[in-house]
Amino acid sequence: MSDFPFTALRRRPDIEADNLFAYDATDRLLLDTMVEHLPASGGVAVVGDTHGALTLGAQHRGARKVHVHQDPITSERALDANAALLGLSGEYAFHALGPDLFDGATLVLLQLPRSLEALEEIAWHIAAAASPNVTVLAGGRVKHMTPAMNQILGRYFGAVTAGLARQKSRVLTATGALPVGACPFPTTAEYDVGLPRPLQLRACGGTFGGAKLDPGTRLLLQHLHHAPPAASAVDLGCGNGTIAAYLALTRPALQVTATDTSAAAVAATRATAEANGVSGQVAVVREDGLSGRSDAGDELIVLNPPFHSGHTVHAGIALKLFAEAGRALRPGGELWAVWNSHLHYRQALERLVGPTRQVARDPRFTVTVSTRTR
Repeated sequence: MSDFPFTALRRRPDIEADNLFAYDATDRLLLDTMVEHLPASGGVAVVGDTHGALTLGAQHRGARKVHVHQDPITSERALDANAALLGLSGEYAFHALGPDLFDGATLVLLQLPRSLEALEEIAWHIAAAASPNVTVLAGGRVKHMTPAMNQILGRYFGAVTAGLARQKSRVLTATGALPVGACPFPTTAEYDVGLPRPLQLRACGGTFGGAKLDPGTRLLLQHLHHAPPAASAVDLGCGNGTIAAYLALTRPALQVTATDTSAAAVAATRATAEANGVSGQVAVVREDGLSGRSDAGDELIVLNPPFHSGHTVHAGIALKLFAEAGRALRPGGELWAVWNSHLHYRQALERLVGPTRQVARDPRFTVTVSTRTR
C-alpha cells in the first residue's frame, strides 16, 4: 500500500499559518495503530478529526463508509476539500454526536479533545450506542494528556491501556463498553447578572467554557445597555449563549442571530435560549464566522473572540472575526467586543472595522466599541 500523502493536506477554510498544521504525529500514530484493529465487518467512527487526516487516512487503509463527527464546521469543510483534492470523496458521512454516529461501530478513532467534559460526553455516547465489542483508540499529544483522561474512559469501558509514546504522542485503547446511566449533559448553571431572574446557562461537554459565565463576558454585559437601539443583533461566536440570551432578555423586541462554528456551542445556545424563555427571539446558526451574512447589513454585532486554535495560542481567529464584522456591519453599525487586555487588539479593530473607543477595562479585560464608517 502506498503511503498516505499527509503533506498534501490543507487547513482551509480554517486559519492557515506557519505554526498551524493540517495533521500531526497523533494522526499518524492512530492510523498505524488502527491497522491491527480494522474490523472485517462492522463500522468505523472517527471523532475529532481536525482537517481530514484521520478520516481519509482510515479510508486509505481500507475503512469504508466511515461515520465522522467534527465539532467545528470548518473541520467538516476542510475534510471535504482535502477529500476532493485527493480524489477520496464519497466514503464517509457526517453525523451529530449521538447514536447514529456510533450505531454498529466496532472501531472508534478519537483525537482526544481539550476538555475532560468533552471526552466524557463522547465516551458516554460510544458506550451507549456502539457495538458491545467496540475498540476505542484515543490519541493525543503526551503534553496534553492527563491521568484524568484514563479515569474518564474507565467509567465507560472495562479496560483502558496506554500504548508506548511515539514522536510525543500516545494512544489509549479502551474496550469492553459498560452499561451507562442517564447522559450527564447538558450541564446547567445560573448567574445573577442584574436581571429580574438569574440567567440560565446550558452547555454540552464540548462547549468551550462549559456552563460558566466567562469573566470577560460578565464585564461586557455590564455595559451592553449603552449599545444603540437596533432591530436585530448578532452574537458572533456564541459559545454557551450567554450574550444572545442576555440581549433577548433585556431587549424584548430585538431579534438575535447567534452563530458559532462549533456544533456543541450551537446546541448549548439553543438550550440556553430555551431555558430563558427566549427561543422565539434567538435564531442559532452553525457557520464559519459571518460567512452566511450579507455585506453591510448588520446593525449590531457582539463578540468575545477566542485567542487559540486547538491547543495553540493564535490571534488569527480573532482577526478573521474582526474582518468579518467589518464586512457585515452597515455604515454606522457597531461591533461591541471584549478581549484579554494583553492582546492589544485595538489597532486591529481600527484597521478591520473602524474607529474604536474603549468602553470599560479591568485588570484582565477590555471592552471596546468599533464603528464602521464607510
